[in-house]
Amino acid sequence: MRALILSDIHANLEALTAVLEAAGEWDALWNLGDMVGYGASPNQVLDLIRPISTLTVRGNHDRACSGISSTVQFNPTARAAANWTFEQLTRENIEWLRDLPKGPLQPNDPRLGEAQVSLAHGSPLNEDQYILSMRDAWAPLQGMITAITFVGHTHIQGGFSQKEHEWHEVRPRYRGRNDPETWTLPIPTGTRNLINPGSVGQPRDYDWRAAFAVYDSEACQIIYHRVPYDLTGTQGRILMARLPERLAARLREGR
Repeated sequence: MRALILSDIHANLEALTAVLEAAGEWDALWNLGDMVGYGASPNQVLDLIRPISTLTVRGNHDRACSGISSTVQFNPTARAAANWTFEQLTRENIEWLRDLPKGPLQPNDPRLGEAQVSLAHGSPLNEDQYILSMRDAWAPLQGMITAITFVGHTHIQGGFSQKEHEWHEVRPRYRGRNDPETWTLPIPTGTRNLINPGSVGQPRDYDWRAAFAVYDSEACQIIYHRVPYDLTGTQGRILMARLPERLAARLREGR
């Protein structure tokens, strides 16, 4: 089984389109949340991703932009984008976002066989917690009920792995910054893994290209991807919408 894993699209239509074109064939699409916020195409992104997502976990921006949680803890730029997004969203898309389930979730798919996985936005222990270091990963890894948990929220592609007393941080290694690239991570038997596919719409690992991952359950491996997209078009949408200029500038910086 091949599962396409997307996270943190953040209303970036050009990046999402490029990812779907590059992904090839897949059997299921697992969506780790934060589809809106920051970017200027919230309805277009939701109208595209909703019909094709097999399973979707809510993110903190999905909650805030649909009005079910406060933006008081957001920084001023994120708060301005969330408020703008709420005003732009259709009633149908607001209701869909409000109904999204909290993670972690487990796909109920017989094609996975014994290779069961979990999906969360932030930490599986706390949906708003960032997993940025091995210290952050320790408790979630100990409490996992599946060998792999896919998480987002940090906008940083990679993950953390543990087997008995061995601990590893995973960071894909790419050669460039302008072309499509892949990097494959085998999943050894007996390991626990927190896997972050990276952000489709707003990467923060100093690589501007859209990030996603594919899970091949039969080969027991994760294929990380980076693909370029129409960055100028995305920046233009943000500026034309009169959203904070920083939201456009940071896309080129990848942070």
